[in-house]
Amino acid sequence: MSSIGSLALSLLPVTESAARAASAWIGRGEKELGDGAAVDAMRAAIAQVPMRGVVIIGEGEKDEAPMLYNGEQVGSGTGPEVEIAVDPVEGTTFLAQGMPGSICVLAAAPKGSMFQPGPAYYMDKLIVPAPARGKIDPEAPMKAKLQALAKSLGKDVKELRIFLLKKPRHDAMIREIQAAGATVRLQTDGDVSGGIMAALGTKVDAMMGIGGTPEGVISACAARAMGADMFGCLAPQKPGEAEAIAEAGLKVGQWLSRDELVSSDDVLFVATGLTSGDILDGVTRSHYFVESETLVISGHDGILRRVRTHQRAD
Repeated sequence: MSSIGSLALSLLPVTESAARAASAWIGRGEKELGDGAAVDAMRAAIAQVPMRGVVIIGEGEKDEAPMLYNGEQVGSGTGPEVEIAVDPVEGTTFLAQGMPGSICVLAAAPKGSMFQPGPAYYMDKLIVPAPARGKIDPEAPMKAKLQALAKSLGKDVKELRIFLLKKPRHDAMIREIQAAGATVRLQTDGDVSGGIMAALGTKVDAMMGIGGTPEGVISACAARAMGADMFGCLAPQKPGEAEAIAEAGLKVGQWLSRDELVSSDDVLFVATGLTSGDILDGVTRSHYFVESETLVISGHDGILRRVRTHQRAD
């Protein structure tokens, strides 16, 4: 059976195409149009990939999303059976306002290996680098978690920097982190980017807090590919969400391990920068080329690649 990792070069153009298409909308205040351009380009590119793919996490249910909807069949129809999670533009507000940090993302894993969140839109998350794998209890008090993290990384708690989304729901958590002696890195959107930084141990030492469940599954693929650790706990925020989760047979408040969120090491994570940020440079244009930078992480061989692509500007 062929490895999902063999698709790396085939999936690379998918996020690149999305980023190039959406880049025309940077700073134009039209996040829906920018996102739509990315979806169209991603859908066209993924159709060429030699796989039998199904979108597990996409733009929504079929009735709401004409392309890249949950359950859509994608790929050429030949090759390995693959589950796909996509976020054509993470950080649509950053895109619309010309701010740093928007990226175009997908993750791929073998059939049957991705957690399917169904009606669960929000998830509490904890992501830490590889040296801390198996050493953090997500249910422990904040001070104990930070002490365990610091010990595993060979740091003092006061040296730790924790990524959280800047949301009112995190106010108490932020105070706990600071009271324990650590510092925070806040961002209004983009917790996939925060999760990648945490998994790599680049610029932050962990990611914590409630964000989107789809982004959580995508982050779990990246964390597993890098040997990092992650936990996720369904944390409904919308009216009726808890009831819908229960009806779907899922549990609120139960921490899921990284390997429950994605059960195979044979995963791929691909992200292309749209507007320059902490982990990737954004799309730039000259008279002759459109340049982009992409992060490709393969769990099959544990290799992380940064790819700079110069496409002729026709």
